[in-house]
Amino acid sequence: MTAPTQEQVTAALSTVIDPEIRRPITDLDMVKSIEIAPDGAVRVGVFLTVAGCPMKDTITRDVKNAVSKIEGVTDVGIELDVMSTEQRKVLQTKLRGNRGPEKEIPFNQPGSLTRVFAVASGKGGVGKSSVTVNLAAAMAASGLKVGIVDADIYGHSIPRMLGAAERPTKVEDMIMPPVAHDIKVISVGMFKPEGNTPVVWRGPMLDRALHQFLADVYWGDLDVLLLDLPPGTGDIAISVAQRLPSAELLVVTTPQMAAAEVAERAGSIAAQTHQQIAGVIENMAWLPCPHCDERIPVFGEGGGQTVADALTRTLGARVPLLGQVPIDMRLREGGDEGKPLVLTEPDAPAAAELRNIAAGLSRRSSSLKGLQLGLAPRR
Repeated sequence: MTAPTQEQVTAALSTVIDPEIRRPITDLDMVKSIEIAPDGAVRVGVFLTVAGCPMKDTITRDVKNAVSKIEGVTDVGIELDVMSTEQRKVLQTKLRGNRGPEKEIPFNQPGSLTRVFAVASGKGGVGKSSVTVNLAAAMAASGLKVGIVDADIYGHSIPRMLGAAERPTKVEDMIMPPVAHDIKVISVGMFKPEGNTPVVWRGPMLDRALHQFLADVYWGDLDVLLLDLPPGTGDIAISVAQRLPSAELLVVTTPQMAAAEVAERAGSIAAQTHQQIAGVIENMAWLPCPHCDERIPVFGEGGGQTVADALTRTLGARVPLLGQVPIDMRLREGGDEGKPLVLTEPDAPAAAELRNIAAGLSRRSSSLKGLQLGLAPRR
């Protein structure tokens, strides 16, 4: 049996995907060296982006598995090294599309095809974060590239709901977001010291954090980005309108009239910020009777449609009621365990409704509306 060739080993390494950047390690110049002995033993040198890389065990395992499958390989050895500052700068420039290290929000660039949804609510406790996580999980499961920004700085809960325990990795001044359930996610909770320490920030710091989440994080080519906004119409909602003018609002409410009235105010911000509203989602719409097929309206009825109709009148454009999600204890349990219901029990009534909403939002219009073409009038 002959020893493998350099080309064969390189081809095998091109199938190894960096778990954070989601690109082949050969494309990222992470392969330091390849040594092949006459007896078929292969030794691969791999550059890690930073010392103490949290994904080094995964990379080591994947490299070994890929190379071991080559005919003629008798043994695989892995030698880990760390990129120099210059190598990291080159990588950063490559990831930013050779535009250099300037900090710009990629979703605002001409030609960006990422659809951005800002998930809003008038008040807390309506299940906005649960809806955000399950919509993202459903979209990712359908094959889309999805990211979540946990923009609820004070009440951040997305990492727990996704089971995202890893901390972000920093490459120079670029942040690699952790990935959970094939969803890239960033949250201020990932940067805090251990414990449930509160975030005590005022407006300018909130805006700065949001900009860093959008500009400093390496998102790659996303199909969809969801932002989990804090309740109400405060600093973050205003910053999102300024930083991401093309973002579409998703308004989450419960059927209760008191909640619907507050949700209407949250959605009406679009009239002042000139944003589009993708639609209204009514959460906790009813409780399925455990003994029969009846729906028990625990929080009343009609709140979601009321919000949609009111926003339609306010904005002068149709705002649809996208769906009504029933009460399901498993939805809450999945959030506590970091396992979205749409993945663990996709046929549950609440999961099925959320998957239907996600499918509707994922359908991209073939028109050019909202796409920045980068055109300027002639002078």
